[in-house]
Amino acid sequence: MNAAEGSRENGGEERAGRRWLVFSGALSLFLVVLWVFPKFWYTRRDSRVEPVWFAARTNIPGWRYHSLEVDKSAERLLRADAALAGEFVEEGGSRRVRVFSAKRYKENPNLIGLFVHTPDRCWTQAGWSLQPVFPDHVEIVVHGVRLVFERRLFVKAGHRELVYFGGLVGGQAVPYRLDHNLDVGIYVAMKRLHGNAGAGKRAFDKRFWGRVWDSFVSRSRLYGPKQFLRISTPAEGESLAEEDALLQGFLEKWLKPVPYEEELKTWRARKRETAPAA
Repeated sequence: MNAAEGSRENGGEERAGRRWLVFSGALSLFLVVLWVFPKFWYTRRDSRVEPVWFAARTNIPGWRYHSLEVDKSAERLLRADAALAGEFVEEGGSRRVRVFSAKRYKENPNLIGLFVHTPDRCWTQAGWSLQPVFPDHVEIVVHGVRLVFERRLFVKAGHRELVYFGGLVGGQAVPYRLDHNLDVGIYVAMKRLHGNAGAGKRAFDKRFWGRVWDSFVSRSRLYGPKQFLRISTPAEGESLAEEDALLQGFLEKWLKPVPYEEELKTWRARKRETAPAA
C-alpha cells in the first residue's frame, strides 16, 4: 500500500466515523425530544375550572352500603394509590347501584394507566358481552364539573348492567372520550379472544388512534394525578330511562368535591411517614 492509498483509506474511516457521530447525535436528540415533548405539550388547563378530586361517600340516606373487594373487581389490574369498590342497596326497595373509584396521585410509567383498561376491555375479558346502546356517552354536570361518561350495556349469563365511566386528570375532567377500547371490546366479546389478540386489533383501531389525535389537539394533560370513576346498576327495562335517571341522580349523592392540592399534600405527607428509613 502506497502513501496515497493509505491516506484515502484513513480519510474514508474518518468520514465514516463522523457520519456515525452525526447519526448518534441526531438519534440522541430525537429521543430527548420524544421524552420531553409530552411533558411540554400536554399541559393545557381550563383556568375557569377549579381542580378537584371526588371523594366517594358511603353514607347516603335511604341506601345501605357494603364494600366489595377491589382485587375481585374487573378493574383489579388498575393498581391505584386509593381505590374503593362497593354496592348501595335501596332501603325498602330492590334497586342497586355499584360504584368504583380509583385514584393515582403520581404518574408511574411502570404501572398500567388508569384509563388504559376501561370496562370496554376488562369487562369483556372477564366474560361480559357488549350490547349496542344509544347514546354511547352522556355529559353530566357533577357539582359544577362537566364530565363525559361513557355509557354501556353489558350482559353476562342473562344479567344486564348499565354502566357509566369517566375520569379526571390533574383535577379536571378529561376533555375527550374514553372510548378507545370500544371497538376492541366488541371484538373480544364477539370472538372470545385470549392472550394478546386484542393488541393486534388495537394496531388498526381507528377509534383508538382518534383518541390519541384528540388528546394531541386538545393539549390536555395526559400525565399526572388521575381519577377513574365507574357507576352501574342492573338494567331491567328495555328503554333504560329509569336506570339512566337513577345513575345520573346518584352521582352527586355519591361523589363529594374536595380541594385538589389539599388531598395531594395529605397523600404526600402520608407517603413520607410510611416510607422506610434510609
